Amino acid sequence: MVLSHGGEPWRPAGPAARHAVERVPDRAPDEASSEADRAAARRAGRRAARITGGAQELDQRLTDLLRGGLAAADRPGHGLWEETAARMVDAQAPGLAGRVRELGSVPASGPGWPARLLEECALLRLLDSAWLGLDRLPGPLAATVRARVGLTASAEGPAVRDHWLVLAQYDIPDGRIVTRRTWLYGRGSERVSLLLSYGAPGRAPARSLPVGTVIDAEVTPYPGGGGLRGELGQQFGEPVVTTAPPPGGTTADALAAYGHALREDPWLDAWPAMLRDVIPAPSGDGWQLVGAVDGSALPVAPPALSRPGLWKLVALSGGGPLTVFGECGHRGFDPLAAWCAGASGDEAPSAAVALT
Repeated sequence: MVLSHGGEPWRPAGPAARHAVERVPDRAPDEASSEADRAAARRAGRRAARITGGAQELDQRLTDLLRGGLAAADRPGHGLWEETAARMVDAQAPGLAGRVRELGSVPASGPGWPARLLEECALLRLLDSAWLGLDRLPGPLAATVRARVGLTASAEGPAVRDHWLVLAQYDIPDGRIVTRRTWLYGRGSERVSLLLSYGAPGRAPARSLPVGTVIDAEVTPYPGGGGLRGELGQQFGEPVVTTAPPPGGTTADALAAYGHALREDPWLDAWPAMLRDVIPAPSGDGWQLVGAVDGSALPVAPPALSRPGLWKLVALSGGGPLTVFGECGHRGFDPLAAWCAGASGDEAPSAAVALT
């Protein structure tokens, strides 16, 4: 498209030019914003081309790795992962770079690591192929792939105003930044939303929402990712402490919800779940959450076994049933907050107890 105001102004030709008035086309009101949009589109196109080049290179590297055998990945000083991750950073695909770095921690991580490495390589190959075939994917899945590769997107409306219960909040340091994950539950909408905020090296993110409080606020969802991620908008009034947990389900319900979510995001590590009436119990070398009603159980995820929150959960239970919120994934259930019955033995729940 040629802009109406691009190039030299129009002037009449010939001798009559000295008697003519120079004509300059009027500017459209949104002309400046249109040019900015086109410039942004050109930048996005260049970045997409770089990511595609990186994805093609990653595909070849994964093929070479599998052709040569996974045993090569366990060699001392093997720099495959860091070098490949650096190449993905150069390609402006931080999501691919992060998953490559995670592969580097799998070799020699304990019994069965080759199978785990093969599984993670397959998931990375799937993401790589999804990007290369992005134009053939349905809209929601394409948005998920863009987010997983590392393309940022803006929260898109409409905003949902609700009384949001803060279910959990914890920080994940990765050496360069600190990511704060905050889970919210809308009491009216019955939606679960994940807020992400980031802090500079050595500093926690500024936003802090105490677990168990309710905030009257607007949350705008982001595209992709099963619609979980949101952006906290305007808040109305001050947070209020509550003791009432959201309604929960069984361990079977949690597994079914996670399985359903995997259809929209195959790279999903876990899905939020609220378990009702479960009892923490030892199981072999680990722990599990057993349904007090149906006896079904979920193993506690390995990362939670080394956190003090597990013993806090056991002490809070005292052998009795709890309501527990956490993340249910392929490695088990990671408990993040819990509620129990009041000390008097009635049905009134206690305030939320953070387990992170």
